Amino acid sequence: MVSKEIAKLAAETLLEKKAIDVNMIDISEKSSFADYFVNATATNSRQLESLADEVNDKFQENKMFPKSVDGKGGSGWILMDYGDIIVNIFTSSTRDMYSLEKLWGDCEITRCED
Repeated sequence: MVSKEIAKLAAETLLEKKAIDVNMIDISEKSSFADYFVNATATNSRQLESLADEVNDKFQENKMFPKSVDGKGGSGWILMDYGDIIVNIFTSSTRDMYSLEKLWGDCEITRCED
């Protein structure tokens, strides 16, 4: 799979599990460390961990494994590094604080919906 397809798989997986405000940011032209961020909001810390587990399970089914996973449900942010794709799952307040969409606002942002 190419980076965009992997990002779409992550976004679809997050949407299936009722994540909120899912988007993909194409950072390939501005970044040397990845091609896409996939961002999503969880309603609480329990859902945050559940969403991360679901992405991990779906990717493992497709023989893709994270280089690293940082954060826990209680931290408000879980970052899953799959090389060219980085999945960021936040609680609402943490997402507002870090505001990746503003930071990478000059990149193409695709809003994902059910």
